[in-house]
Amino acid sequence: MNQEVRREIENLRQQKTKALKARYRELFGEESRSSNQAHLFRRIAWRLQAIAEGDLSERARNRAAELATDVDLRLRPPLKFWRQLAEADATERAHQRDPRLPSVGTILTRQYQGRTICVKILKAGFEYDGRQYESLSAIASSVTGTRWNGFSFFGLKEVHRD
Repeated sequence: MNQEVRREIENLRQQKTKALKARYRELFGEESRSSNQAHLFRRIAWRLQAIAEGDLSERARNRAAELATDVDLRLRPPLKFWRQLAEADATERAHQRDPRLPSVGTILTRQYQGRTICVKILKAGFEYDGRQYESLSAIASSVTGTRWNGFSFFGLKEVHRD
């Protein structure tokens, strides 16, 4: 590698991302989709060396073009993919039962200020006083008038094995 290219590459190391993006635009004739400083540095350094030392042979370019036309190449997954992944993850988390919960149909009881609180475990949620609740915390808050951790309120600290 000649000294001029070496100096230019060394100067690139001190440049900020904005300057690297401008240099990338000059060398490649398009905007960079990346703002990663290390990536921009490597791409620009490669391009400078390729210009100075000679680029790929015509044969290598043709072969690369053949390979590229045979492949439907995506650089980033579509937004739809990320949305579906997030929805599937949320659905999976919603259907997972907390291992601290006893089996469906179990009645939890607790004494609170002279009252007996009885809660039935449902497949999806809980039943207390004829109403359905999404969480034990909601029931505990309803009973006490203050915020509670439902598992602590009902003494469910250990994992139940069915």
